[in-house]
Amino acid sequence: MVKYQTVAVIGLGYIGLPTATVLASRGVKVIGVDVNRHAVDTINRGEIHIVEPDLDGLVRHVVQAGNLLATTTPLAANVFIIAVPTPFKDGHQPDLSYIEAAARAIAPVLEKNNLVILESTSPVGATEQLANWLAEVRPDLSFPHQVGEAADIQLAYCPERVLPGHVLRELVENDRIIGGATKRAAEMAAELYGLFVQGECLLTDCRTAEMAKLTENSFRDVNIAFANELSMICDKLDINVWELIKLANRHPRVNILQPGPGVGGHCIAVDPWFIVDSAPERARIIRTAREVNDSKPHFVVDKVVESASKYREPVIACLGLAFKANIDDLRESPAVEIVRILAAKGVGRILAVEPHVSELPKQLSGSIELVSIDEAIANANVIVILVDHVQFKKIEFCQEASIIDTRGMLSK
Repeated sequence: MVKYQTVAVIGLGYIGLPTATVLASRGVKVIGVDVNRHAVDTINRGEIHIVEPDLDGLVRHVVQAGNLLATTTPLAANVFIIAVPTPFKDGHQPDLSYIEAAARAIAPVLEKNNLVILESTSPVGATEQLANWLAEVRPDLSFPHQVGEAADIQLAYCPERVLPGHVLRELVENDRIIGGATKRAAEMAAELYGLFVQGECLLTDCRTAEMAKLTENSFRDVNIAFANELSMICDKLDINVWELIKLANRHPRVNILQPGPGVGGHCIAVDPWFIVDSAPERARIIRTAREVNDSKPHFVVDKVVESASKYREPVIACLGLAFKANIDDLRESPAVEIVRILAAKGVGRILAVEPHVSELPKQLSGSIELVSIDEAIANANVIVILVDHVQFKKIEFCQEASIIDTRGMLSK
């Protein structure tokens, strides 16, 4: 079975760094690899470059103990875990370039009996493509698609399924799906995750595991789309959607989710498109849900423009840029998209408030001002609640200002 002397984690972002840290806390020697020199240097100082509760203290501990070392170049290890981004290209086609780059980076240091695990959310067939890339660089080694169980290098797919803000707890408590390119690979991966996973490790093949991850996030997306569509219908009919959902959810078999300004994050806003790309003629509900959720930011923009038109010199305070509450993750954030569109339209002076970041993302650089909560509330005549951060729940809103609450924060 697999040996655990050294595990390399490729990609030290919102999933890779917590995974590397938890493994290191179990006494495993972990090499964290990332192309971002700032991230590498920060981690080696025992600090973190992302926001995740309790992660900073654990990173400090494992770095000081000598169990976690970050580097920009892969080193030899027994297991390689790939946790790099998988965005989509134009036309919502999966972009596997980061996985390919990771494969070509680790291939030169692979040794017989190594295990390579792909954690990145990926379209069906990505693990097989990973094996092809590795085999292309290392023809001296054998891989599962060539010789099956007897392969020198074993591959598995094990998707993350954690909630930002609760990653350390859910990495340990949640069940884990482990898809092996071979039965041997699945068993090797299960042994590794068994070091820290208290939930059940569920073994299957890699294609089913890939589809399971996409299915989980598509299920969420479809249900959020229902809530978002309801919110737009209720706006037209002059009904408080938050009260409506509260009442409807009193039915014993109804559990409607909460609407918002759209859907963000690297998973739910992206993964359903991987299914659509793989079976466009069949994925009708999944595609429609994506289109509904992608349209919600434009609906919010229209509401803001309508409110701003009432003022000679509108000052619009946009509260929140992250894709969900109490984190700093701006990936695919509908809040960022709304602020970007408002600035492009020249609706008025745009003030952005995001307590978890120190500077605006590149797509918002220019006329948008990043300000404190107090400055925004004091100057704005239109206030748009885009994220229900805990800091915003303490605000005493000015009665003279027009408030657009996309999160139902005031209703709650």
